[in-house]
Amino acid sequence: MQRPTPHISTSIMSRMSIFENTATRRHSLAEHSIDTMMSMSTSPPATPTGVQTDAEGLILPKKLINPCIENTDRKELHRELKFNARIGKSVLNQKSELQRAYEKQKERHAAAIEQHSPEAELAGLKGELGRVIMERAQKHGAAQKQDAEDDDERQYVNPEYLNVRAKLRTAHAPN
Repeated sequence: MQRPTPHISTSIMSRMSIFENTATRRHSLAEHSIDTMMSMSTSPPATPTGVQTDAEGLILPKKLINPCIENTDRKELHRELKFNARIGKSVLNQKSELQRAYEKQKERHAAAIEQHSPEAELAGLKGELGRVIMERAQKHGAAQKQDAEDDDERQYVNPEYLNVRAKLRTAHAPN
């Protein structure tokens, strides 16, 4: 059996030699049974291979593996985010505060214009009532157009009528 590395303490090495020697010696069973029972109960178990120990034989702690950081999907995502940040691409479609304020102002302006339009007022009325109101509004608009045309015809005077009237005035005018 090979000897362990020299950085193990002498007390551990002496305990290990007891185990090695007991296996190779062929002494009487009565003598060694007491010795081996006592040595087994007082000695710590042998250290597994690959474990680092310090000069006193104590096991050195090793850094634990973080599965989140070691995850390949996370590494790829992080690499892509760093690349996009370096070239200035907004991955999350984040806008600056100025852009957000400008869009909010545009939305308010569009809503205010829509509120003041007559179609928006009528669109608010639903169903049959809205349809009847629209029909009456159209009839009223058509009646106003007809009245305007009639007024234009009333103001139109026949030129012959004006000539005859002018002659009659001159004939009956007192001289």
